[in-house]
Amino acid sequence: MTSPVTSTIQAINVRNQFRGKVREILRGNVVSEVEVETPFGIVTSVITTRSVDELALKAGSDVVALVKSTEVSIAKL
Repeated sequence: MTSPVTSTIQAINVRNQFRGKVREILRGNVVSEVEVETPFGIVTSVITTRSVDELALKAGSDVVALVKSTEVSIAKL
């Protein structure tokens, strides 16, 4: 049985996914910038600080950056 996160990631076009590691997190009170180092370069996402905490993101975390138009989301692997 796959987790909901895994099935959601698989449902997204692979061209829009970039596996990588969190390089740096610039925390703010409400939103934070998450820099992800991928084989194709750095991808930066602005997500809520609550999401950073709930995903337990930190430098070195394995993640996948999910790109939709001008938006980048982060899912922890």
